[in-house]
Amino acid sequence: MHNLYMTTTTKHAAACRKAWNRLDATCPRCQELAAGAPARKGWGAHTKALDAQRARDIRTHDCTRSGCGVVCTAFDW
Repeated sequence: MHNLYMTTTTKHAAACRKAWNRLDATCPRCQELAAGAPARKGWGAHTKALDAQRARDIRTHDCTRSGCGVVCTAFDW
């Protein structure tokens, strides 16, 4: 799923010296970033999206409609 978030296939050079948002002018990916290309979304963005979906599912869950018993176990995993 990680590849769904990529907007470019250009990668940082093996010798890239980028650190703490200081770009390396000799690196192809740093050159793209300097020209305004968006940073890639990583696994953190995917995890946040899953957490948001899980929170929506819990908020909209209806035990009566779902036929839960005395104790709801719909979201136990």
